[in-house]
Amino acid sequence: MHTQQIYSIIGIGIGPFNLGLAALLEPVQEVNALFFDQTDAFDWHPGLMLQHTTLQDPFMGTDLVTMADPTSRFSFLNFLKKTGRLFQFFIRHDFYMLRREYNIYCKWVAAQLPNCRFSHRVTKVTYTEGLYQVTVSHTRTGETTTYQAERLVIGTGTQPYMPPFIDNNRLPGVIHSSEYLSAKKDILQQGSLTIVGSGQSAAEVFYDLLPEAQNGFRLHWFTRSDRFFPMEHSKLTLEISSPDYVSYFYRLPADRRASILRTQNSLSKGINYSLIDQIYDMLYEMTVGGKKVPVQLRANCELTSITPALQDKLYTLQFMQLQQQTPFSHQASSILLATGYRYNEPAFLQGISERICRMHNGAFDVQRNYTIDVNGQEIFLQNAETHTHGFTAPDLSMGAYRNSWIINTITGREIYHPEERIAYQDFGVTALPQPV
Repeated sequence: MHTQQIYSIIGIGIGPFNLGLAALLEPVQEVNALFFDQTDAFDWHPGLMLQHTTLQDPFMGTDLVTMADPTSRFSFLNFLKKTGRLFQFFIRHDFYMLRREYNIYCKWVAAQLPNCRFSHRVTKVTYTEGLYQVTVSHTRTGETTTYQAERLVIGTGTQPYMPPFIDNNRLPGVIHSSEYLSAKKDILQQGSLTIVGSGQSAAEVFYDLLPEAQNGFRLHWFTRSDRFFPMEHSKLTLEISSPDYVSYFYRLPADRRASILRTQNSLSKGINYSLIDQIYDMLYEMTVGGKKVPVQLRANCELTSITPALQDKLYTLQFMQLQQQTPFSHQASSILLATGYRYNEPAFLQGISERICRMHNGAFDVQRNYTIDVNGQEIFLQNAETHTHGFTAPDLSMGAYRNSWIINTITGREIYHPEERIAYQDFGVTALPQPV
């Protein structure tokens, strides 16, 4: 069945970025938009909704709309007001939003946007007579509908990444950190957990289970990095996450951008200073009087393989100690890989492959306005442009800024003013001086 209505834009995927786009588009009457997601409801990283965990940036930057429009009714502060928690949040004296409350806030926004349709899976996209034909299947009824749109916004997000040598059929005791909460009961029954990874998720799981070590629970944490390093949040360094730096980074040659990204792990992939301190303080308190706890932390260890051990329900992990260049093995009954997330290109893009611009290596050739189509104004990309726009692409704090660009491009006028010059420092020179 083909609907007759032509939408200005169809968004595919309703994560925080496309949800923020829907919220910012709500008062823009000239744009009629529709958003689809295959999940039954908004639910952000449910496997890591741990007690006490917060987002890593202050609420002003991480909510869906404030950095584009502080007056929006979809702001986090308005959510607090409408739900009777504004004074409590103020008295709390903490700018960092609880992760569980962020999820509730996003659900609150989604519930007010009738153009956000969950339980709808996009199965096919084609281009005919100047319009994108988007075929959508209802995940519960099976009903299929085709919608027409002038433009698309691809916000299908990233998926949990597992090393290629992991075969889940042979290794049922190996899980990704995104599955932690649903597996926690079984992990506790096993009596031990081996964590592999160096980032925030690994540290949060370790800290969550650390009190169990007082009751004999065995906890091992391995990381390939040379230390358990903090995410750098000094103020002048934070200017590297500014719009100024995005524009500077975008103008660099592709090979130079790739080289720079390899040096910036401490800006996005480390652990909160406060969490590192909390882990150390708890270990110190647990070992008062020389008490031993069954906890092991090791850096410089690269995981090379996991295989079932001869002994039932055990696995053998092979590591390489990188600085010593010494291999060693470790046995575990349950293993959690905090190996991050990666973008997987959705299959439906094959139907419009001739309209998508790519770089020589096959990556999307993302333009400064976040488009990837041949006309530079029709297919927008959310959170898949790290290689062109820098390490902030996945950050919640850049969502409203990117959506300002998208909305302004769609309407052809400045609906939201994207601040471009906010840093005190200069990131480049316009031209090199000529030799005398």
